[in-house]
Amino acid sequence: MKLSEVQFGALVPVDGYGPGFFRVGGAVLHGPVLVRPDGGGAWGGLDDAAALLALAGSVDVIFCGMGAEIAPLPRALREALEAEGLGVEIMATPAACRTYNVCLAEGRRVAAALLPL
Repeated sequence: MKLSEVQFGALVPVDGYGPGFFRVGGAVLHGPVLVRPDGGGAWGGLDDAAALLALAGSVDVIFCGMGAEIAPLPRALREALEAEGLGVEIMATPAACRTYNVCLAEGRRVAAALLPL
């Protein structure tokens, strides 16, 4: 089997993560982060709906990494995102990072809202 390294070009992947931090496009970010194909930065967590709603029209799906374990997204937040036409997939943060990177490499319009481990 031949393996080849994924090339992201100008798109920004999640390079790594650990307790309380993420490495996004080579930069280390602490705390919750929001990652888009054009970059990543600090995010206010589940109370920061405005940052997620601002993605409407530019992404189709947001992968929500809820930490080490899967947890439900607050109902009001999920309903607000879906009302704006944003798909929401809830998973543990490690799975959200991997899924975001795979979909990004496939050219899909995705973002990741990640709570740290």
